[in-house]
Formats: sequence, C-alpha cells, structure tokens
Amino acid sequence: MPKNISKSPAGKGPRTPATKSAQVAAKRPKALQKAPARAATDLTQERIVRALEAIAAHLAAQGKPAVERESFDRADAYVWHPDGRLAAVPRVSRVELFLLKGVDRMRDILMENTERFAAGLPANNALLWGARGMGKSSLVKAAHASVNANRKPADKLKLIEIHREDIETLPMLMEKLRDADFRFIVFIDDLSFDGNDASYKSLKAVLEGGIEGRPENVVLYATSNRRHLLARDMIENERSTAINPGEAVEEKVSLSDRFGLWLGFHRCSQDEYLAMVRGYCGHFGIKVDDEALEREALEWSTTRGSRSGRVAWQFVQELAGRLGVRLTAK
Repeated sequence: MPKNISKSPAGKGPRTPATKSAQVAAKRPKALQKAPARAATDLTQERIVRALEAIAAHLAAQGKPAVERESFDRADAYVWHPDGRLAAVPRVSRVELFLLKGVDRMRDILMENTERFAAGLPANNALLWGARGMGKSSLVKAAHASVNANRKPADKLKLIEIHREDIETLPMLMEKLRDADFRFIVFIDDLSFDGNDASYKSLKAVLEGGIEGRPENVVLYATSNRRHLLARDMIENERSTAINPGEAVEEKVSLSDRFGLWLGFHRCSQDEYLAMVRGYCGHFGIKVDDEALEREALEWSTTRGSRSGRVAWQFVQELAGRLGVRLTAK
C-alpha cells in the first residue's frame, strides 16, 4: 500500500523543507531578523567615519605652515610672524654702540659672547635684565651691528626678533633656522610671564630641555625688567596654591637658569645721565652751552621722575626739535 503523505494544516499540501524554514524564521524574534540589516548599517557608518577622518587629516596637513628653506640674503634682520613668515627689516632702528653710556661692563661681556658666536665658537644665551630704559634692547641691536660691520655678506650674523606673544611658535622658527647657512641671534624683547601663562615651557624646551635642543647656529638674547622673568605676586601665588610650593616655583624660576649670561642693568648716576646727553648732542651736532645743557637736562629728568638712557634720548629729541636740528649723524 502507498505510504501516507503528511499534509499541511488546512489541507494545503505536503510539508516541505522550505515551508519548515519559513515557519522557523517566522517564529524567531524580530530583533534577530533585523540583525543583518543593522550590521550593514554599522559598516556603512564606519566607512563614513573613516572617510571623514581622512579628509580632516588631509585638511589639517594643508593648513599647517610648511617649513621651507629660507633665503636670508635679503637683509641682516628679520621679524618672525606666527604664520611661519620672516619679514625682512631693511633698516634696523638702533643707536651706535659708543653712544651707550654707563653699561661698559655689560657691553664688553655681550660683545665678547657675540663675537665668539659669529666665529663659530661656543657661546651662551644671554638674559639682559634690570632697570627700564637703560639700553638693554639697544645694546643687543648695537652689538649685532658692530659685529657685522667688518664681516663679509656670507659671514654676517642675522638678527631675528620674535614677539613675546608668539613664543609658542618658537620651535617652528628653530626648525626653519636649523639647516640654514647663516648664524642667528633670536631676540626676544621685554620677556616676562604673568598669571597662568604656560608659553614659557616652549622657551625652556628650546633653550636646553628638548630632544633636539637649540640649533648650533642659533643663540637667544632676551631682555626683561625681571631677573626671573616672573612677577613677585605670581611667585607668591605659586607658593600658596601648590601642593609642593618649592617645586612649583622652581619649575618657573628655572627658566632664567637656562640663560648662561645674566647681565644686570641698574639705574644710572647723574654723571652717567649727563654723559649720555652730551654724547648724543656731540654725535648729532647739537651745539648748546654746556651749563645750559646740564641745567635743562637735569630739569627734564626731574620732571620725568627718573634718569636713564631713554630719558636722555627723549630730552635730546626735544632739544633738537626746539633748535631745528635734524637727528642725523655728523
């Protein structure tokens, strides 16, 4: 006899494997049915994320200033800009070295250090600190000009000024100068740090602490009114708020220790102040009776409340303007 053929419910025909699979699938939870679709969606999202990351990295690489080999034949002095540009300075605003009075010892030390550096010998970074208006910045610029006076164009030092607020880009500047054919004085004028300013760490790394360190063809000269580059209230605040006050202060004070030369500038005496005034008047051909010159110069310093090279220069400008004398060397 023929075997009984099992039929599906409701008499719709025999059960088949396909029918069984469909029934099993129908009994599964809906979450399991959607798993393949969800996996495909996740894969698509992952690909989109990777593509966006690649685009972002490409744009970041394009936006980063390229460190290109610079030609330093245009001038002897430049100003560094944080976008990676060096602007040539055809004529540096400076005074002659012999016009700087009352700073003989500091002048001799800085000149000796600069001449050694220009000759390719070891030289120290220098911090010129002390009283306002006593010729710290003027001495750096005058020393640079004096050393270059008798040197061939290919052997001249290059002076590069970087502004205080751009110190965080100092490593970028070092990278640009490292492979150059010239030797450089990087000049930071009126250097100091206040509050929570952490840009001093970039300077510390360039001076001594980084892996690469300071390039052999670069020396840093900085001027400041503060010996340790920090305000007194900033030091006291570090002591009062730190877990270990000594270590907190040490970290910031150690910045000035990285300058091999500390050159202190102090307020000048009355005789030194008058020597500055007479020196300027003689250099620019301002002819005034000496007694009257001394009287007016002292009166000017009294009204200003101080005596310094800056005050002497301001008086000479006033005197020259009153007498109709142009400040051009005779």
